Amino acid sequence: MYGVEPTFWLNLLLILAIVILLLVSFNTIMRKWLKVEKRKFFSYNHVNAKHKKMDWAIRITTIFFIFLGYVITMMRGPMEMIWFLQPWFILLIFIVISEMVRAVMERKYAENSNAYKLTISQIIFSLILFFTLYMTDFFGLI
Repeated sequence: MYGVEPTFWLNLLLILAIVILLLVSFNTIMRKWLKVEKRKFFSYNHVNAKHKKMDWAIRITTIFFIFLGYVITMMRGPMEMIWFLQPWFILLIFIVISEMVRAVMERKYAENSNAYKLTISQIIFSLILFFTLYMTDFFGLI
């Protein structure tokens, strides 16, 4: 049988809604508790020029590794995939490294001394949430 189950899209929408609600709620609670200003949504929010340069270096390196992974994967057979060259893994590593660099820069240079604590708590919460979803097969919904 081809295609997806009839309830697939409903389940996916439900999971996305729950994940977004959890992430936004956690972010709001931690921001209030640590007294940190809200960042602009989908903006760079670099702490200083050094952070901006480091962030762009990480982004360019990530793009390079995605292309490298694509080329290596295309030269191999479909059953010979290398898991650490898959785009999902490269992007996961990119996000963690990028946010850790942000936390270090916030620790050193940010006006609010609690900003780095918020960034680290967001990384840890997000990783725990996504690994829990993955390990439980999205709580059996997908």
